[in-house]
Amino acid sequence: MKTSRVGLVGFAFLVAVVAFLMGGTNPQAFHSGGVAECAGCHSMHAPGAKNSFLLVGSDPSSTCLTCHQFSESTPSGYHVATTGTSFPTGTIPVERTPGGDFAWLKKSYTYNGGSEDGATHGHNVIAADFGYVIDPTNTTSPGGGNYAASKLGCQSCHDPHSPARRLSDGTYATGLTMGAKTAPIIASGSYNNSPVPQAGQAVGVYRLLRGLGATVDTVTFPNSVPVAVAPATYNQKEDVNMVRVAYGADGANTWGNWCATCHKAMHSNNTTFTHPIDRALGSAIAQNYNAYVASGDLSGNGAAAFTSLVPFIEGTGDFATLKTHASNTNSYMLGPGASDQVSCLSCHRAHASGMVGALRFDLEYEFMVKGGDYVGSDNPLIGTTGRGPLQSRGRTVAEWKASYYDRPSTQFASYQRALCNKCHAKD
Repeated sequence: MKTSRVGLVGFAFLVAVVAFLMGGTNPQAFHSGGVAECAGCHSMHAPGAKNSFLLVGSDPSSTCLTCHQFSESTPSGYHVATTGTSFPTGTIPVERTPGGDFAWLKKSYTYNGGSEDGATHGHNVIAADFGYVIDPTNTTSPGGGNYAASKLGCQSCHDPHSPARRLSDGTYATGLTMGAKTAPIIASGSYNNSPVPQAGQAVGVYRLLRGLGATVDTVTFPNSVPVAVAPATYNQKEDVNMVRVAYGADGANTWGNWCATCHKAMHSNNTTFTHPIDRALGSAIAQNYNAYVASGDLSGNGAAAFTSLVPFIEGTGDFATLKTHASNTNSYMLGPGASDQVSCLSCHRAHASGMVGALRFDLEYEFMVKGGDYVGSDNPLIGTTGRGPLQSRGRTVAEWKASYYDRPSTQFASYQRALCNKCHAKD
């Protein structure tokens, strides 16, 4: 029997995909720190409809979600979206990545006295094949930006063909300067088990994020890259162990500088922005963070102070150091020092969350926990009458708990106020 070349390629691709899906908890095997296998995203003979790039999906984000969306009962691997067309009351997005689950964008709330559109829960990426649509409110990136909402997708922030790389001496290069020579990418540079590049080698930048002056549509990213190291296993409930992504900063390589590409009026260097970012915490704020345990309890110590609900940015870009801090087992819980920083990711998740504005914790009601339980409609102290609906905002206790990555309410005070107090200690 004669076997066609197309058949062999298709079979090889199938084997690669199966190996990818079964092998490990992050997609290093597929992306490997740079451009992935071409046939994983493009099809030369059977591309998806309505795109001009031979993508397997109808658009870039649909192509990404072909692998990164999944239907499962417990969080796992590299999945950033839970499968589903809608998420009615009681149905909860599953994934618990540090960036959040895009499915929260599909979870709207209606209650006596108001409503909350799911689109307010994060970045409204457009993935037509999976029901993700344009932001219904913002036509451009809020905060003084001019990036069109009609073009927002995974590829807006991540570069699937990323030429950016970190060299053996710790510097960064794009590898695309004509006539120049740089080192090949050997693996991902995102994880605490990523290899150390030797002379003549490079690893990819964190999460294939754009940077180093890359231009996308109407915006140009800074000539720097955001710094972080994640634990190799990072998608899990946090009822027992938290996931600590070691966010770092190195000169201009800051998270605020990078986010300001699209949200420039929210940057600390802009006088219209009121909360500083990319700034050292200072000794007073660092002391508050380290002492704060819960509302009414400032008995903590810095050795066990960290919480992934209010992560800080370490004042270093040294990967050897950051790799020892990234953990999913609570093995490194040290709080900040005066030179560590606050930035956008201290309060927001990058993708979406159960809170308005992709926040890590709620700011719409003064209490997170009331009478020892989350402020859901089935908490007797909240209820479904009077002001209760304005406090629960259509959520059950279970939905609030999921928003806090499954932490039992007993980890907080019996009357816990907003976690702004982790730094400001005003409760």
